[in-house]
Amino acid sequence: MNIYFIGGGNMARAIIGGLKRNAFDMRAITVLEPDSDKRHALNHELGVNTTDNYLNFNLADVIVLAVKPQQLKEVCASLQPHLDQYLGKQLLVSIAAGVRSKDIARWLAGYPSIVRVMPNTPAQIGAGISALYALPAVNDEQRQQASMILEAVGKVLWLDDEKQMDAVTAISGSGPAYVFYLIEALQEAGAALGLKPEAARLLALETFAGASLLATQSDADVKTLRAQVTSKGGTTEQGILTLENRLIKEIMREATKAAADKSVLLGDQLGQSQ
Repeated sequence: MNIYFIGGGNMARAIIGGLKRNAFDMRAITVLEPDSDKRHALNHELGVNTTDNYLNFNLADVIVLAVKPQQLKEVCASLQPHLDQYLGKQLLVSIAAGVRSKDIARWLAGYPSIVRVMPNTPAQIGAGISALYALPAVNDEQRQQASMILEAVGKVLWLDDEKQMDAVTAISGSGPAYVFYLIEALQEAGAALGLKPEAARLLALETFAGASLLATQSDADVKTLRAQVTSKGGTTEQGILTLENRLIKEIMREATKAAADKSVLLGDQLGQSQ
């Protein structure tokens, strides 16, 4: 399988790095990147082929669109002549945030074989979660190709309805920022209680990491795990009561709804303004 990446930014590098760790042949990967320094780094550090033009893109089995959303329409205009317009044999995988597959297809004169992906930043260390949605013309083999590529940086989740991408964006796309925010809050709380900053940071980081790992590996749901820590009349119960009195769950629901609503708006804007 020959994979061509358009764009050599952080997420593209993360995916290529994951493929390399999985022993994928780096000679089967080509990256189109206009920045000469980035091209040199990609070639030197990862061993992939690099280019600054669209020559030979007709040889690709999979083309990963890894550019900024605002650049995608222009990229599609340059890419279209290199696609098998009628057979749709080349799979296009878009990781451009917010841009809907129907708009990508429209910019490519109705090209049918498109998978839209919403990855998240833990992909940089191989611990990501990516949601994927395929247009109806994408066949089973192409779905497997898309899964293989994204599984190089974590788990994958296939969606039946692209509208769910807005919820995915709010939960897993924006979610790392919520987690970082809570770690930051717990770290500051530790310092306020008299811990040295470095001790508060270590305790906060390892507590989140360990609790997440326990939740991932346990057969129990997180509600049960929380109850196991929350002894009647104990310190944890007092802390949880304070969180519940401040309606933390309601605040989280409001935050994710705001993020999802913004995702819908950005999708409309990106599709219409371009």
